[in-house]
Amino acid sequence: MDLGVPPQRTPQPRDAAAGRVPLAVVVVDADGLVSHWSTGARRLFGVTRQEALGCPAGELLPVYGALGKDGGLGDGGLAGDRAHEEFGPELDSSLSGTVAYPAAGRARVDEAGRGRIDVLWWAYPLVGPGSERLLVLAADAAQLRDGDRGEGRDTETIAPGFALHTDFPGYQELAGRLPEILPSMSVHEATRIVSQVLELGYPVLEFSHLDQVPVTPDWGVPRRNTRRPAGSPPGDGDGPPAPLAVPRPELDLEYAAVRERLEFLNEVSGRIGTSLDLERTIREVTSAAVPRFTDFAGTHLRAAVLAGEGFPDGPPDVTTIWHRVWVEHNDEPGRWDDTVPVGESIAFPEHTPFFQCMVTGEPVLIPYASEELSNRISDEFEKRDLRPLITRRSLLIAPLKARDVVLGFMVLMRRPGREPFDDMDRTTGAELAARAGLVLDNARMYTYQENVAETLQDSMLPQVEPRMAGCDIATRYLPGARLGRVGGDWFDSVKLPGSRTALVVGDVMGHGLNSAAMMGQLRTAVLTMATMEMPPAQLLRNLDDLAQRLGEQYLATCLYAVYDPIRSEVQIANAGHIPPVLVRAEDGRAELLALPTGAPIGVGGVAFETATVRVRPGDRLVLCTDGLVEVRGQDIGAGLAALCASAAHPAASMDDACDTIIRALNPSGGRKDDVALLMARLNGIPDGDVAEWQLALDPREVARSRRLVRGKLLDWDLPDAVEAAELMVSELVTNAVKHGRTHHIGLRLVRTGALLCEVSDDEPAPAALLDAAAHDEHGRGLLVVSSLAREWGTSTTAHGKTVWFEQALSRIPRPRSHTW
Repeated sequence: MDLGVPPQRTPQPRDAAAGRVPLAVVVVDADGLVSHWSTGARRLFGVTRQEALGCPAGELLPVYGALGKDGGLGDGGLAGDRAHEEFGPELDSSLSGTVAYPAAGRARVDEAGRGRIDVLWWAYPLVGPGSERLLVLAADAAQLRDGDRGEGRDTETIAPGFALHTDFPGYQELAGRLPEILPSMSVHEATRIVSQVLELGYPVLEFSHLDQVPVTPDWGVPRRNTRRPAGSPPGDGDGPPAPLAVPRPELDLEYAAVRERLEFLNEVSGRIGTSLDLERTIREVTSAAVPRFTDFAGTHLRAAVLAGEGFPDGPPDVTTIWHRVWVEHNDEPGRWDDTVPVGESIAFPEHTPFFQCMVTGEPVLIPYASEELSNRISDEFEKRDLRPLITRRSLLIAPLKARDVVLGFMVLMRRPGREPFDDMDRTTGAELAARAGLVLDNARMYTYQENVAETLQDSMLPQVEPRMAGCDIATRYLPGARLGRVGGDWFDSVKLPGSRTALVVGDVMGHGLNSAAMMGQLRTAVLTMATMEMPPAQLLRNLDDLAQRLGEQYLATCLYAVYDPIRSEVQIANAGHIPPVLVRAEDGRAELLALPTGAPIGVGGVAFETATVRVRPGDRLVLCTDGLVEVRGQDIGAGLAALCASAAHPAASMDDACDTIIRALNPSGGRKDDVALLMARLNGIPDGDVAEWQLALDPREVARSRRLVRGKLLDWDLPDAVEAAELMVSELVTNAVKHGRTHHIGLRLVRTGALLCEVSDDEPAPAALLDAAAHDEHGRGLLVVSSLAREWGTSTTAHGKTVWFEQALSRIPRPRSHTW
């Protein structure tokens, strides 16, 4: 803020000088605490806004109690930092509320490291519904000196005082500009305080108790060439008061103005960019400009930028869609919600200043939007009347650019009565937009890279079937809250022969794209080896060998389990992973399974063991990664206990059970590590849904196998499946009789959501699908099975091989219900 007189509309004397003096503005509440502390107050008293707000005003301002009559420090002031002496009224009386009228005075403050400061102050008691009870204005009188012929002026002749604002020419403009003294207050607060200032008396400077100069937030301070003799009142023929001889500031106006703008830009730079969240950054940028630089600010971004789709291609045009991300203004709340709603997507017409800014990449300045210009701009928009918003306002449209590409733009407007935007403001607005553009580009790149990483992670995580043979499965994956949230956690389920299901959870050490890529390689390896029906311990040993061949950085923990719903058992092996939790259906008890831990994958040289766990229908197996149970500074045992407690909690469904665990162990959603969770309800397959026979190595057994299958399917009330099943079983048994060695042939039917048929023999060579010619008598069996079955396959066992097929059922058996 500045100390001076209103700008004169008449030519100034040739030797007129211009300048400014910073004005400190402080507001004190009913408790005597500082509620407003301006930039000028920081410069004058050396206390930052953060330190001043909420502090007792008597400790910061030059009150009488800061220095006793004997020179010792009293209760007020900053002890050890400053001392002062008063001339005239005491500011302490105004602060204490004992004075109900405006007061003004001077105080000389001695500050360590700064010397003596001569302070002029004005104090206004405030009334009204708000908490503000005192307005204090202060200025450094020592900065004032005479500009006439270089002669010094005794600053004792300068004293603060009050006068009616109507005593000065151009008083209407003077009153209209007074709100700028309180630039960071709301319109309601500033209007209420300004009205009381005008009523109680306008702050002025008195020179020799004859001439008065109003204190205003202005840039110019005109000077006079003549003075009236002391004690001589103005005569009738004197005409309008001549410009007054006012002390010239020590700083040149241009330098001071540049410094003011640099301070504003530095303050804004400190407020924006606190987050890499794109929309939050936009709100910070928009809010930083209001009300100090502008009365209205609206920020628009290209829709592609906001969506995190990467850097825009080419310059914008009339088809470019812009998204209004945020609007900030100091009008009454909701005033412009219908005119310029936040969240609106819009394409800007060609013949508008907005379009000009976004295609040229240069700021567009409209010092005054006349009614004619406002009508012309508004008419370019369909079903949108912008005239109430822009008419008689000053507009500045600044592009938000990064690497010479326009990412968005800011629309800035000042209300009538405030100084319109000028060329210096255009430079300031362009610099503000440039700094904001860099911050936005950083946030945009982060959003884009995060989207790429999450897409990669999502593509690597499997789409687990919720219902497998004999078990139901539910999963959850939560990315970490740290930067670069993509990680190396994964889960999987693999369909195995014999109605078995493999369950996998793993965690690659580290975070970022490298860990995600390693996770993809290890997951693929596990999937491949699982289909080869390796025992769990052997699979982990092979995975460990593979990780060592891929590189030293391949380290991971892994838990691999195979559930057999017919045998009601789980075979499981662990490679340095946290143990799984088994929730018993019988009593709801949850327990950590005591397994041989093993070393992490990639360490090498450590044996893995397979443990067998007996289970019952309805039991639940919970596998997760350490990100769910580990908390920095806490024992992991507490997390595992919480996991058991939450897993045992009754739930209506598998999904609800997973959500219960997540809520219990991740209540705030702020886990830094990513989390993978897999829960399987082990339903089992009843004996009545399984049929097994032993067949001899005799061609006559082919006909017997057809009779057995027909009879069992009719018993199961599946007549529609009989014909296709008979044909496929006949082909597989024929092959087994032909290629078998000495043992019997095994035939098994399993009824679940589909019909599973398995034919086993002691020939280890896997069955191969042949390309039989039209005249070949052999090689067509598996072609028939491949064409009729929903799925089929072959696997090697310890005693030979098994060829299986799965047949879809038109009548699906009703699933059994479970009580949780």
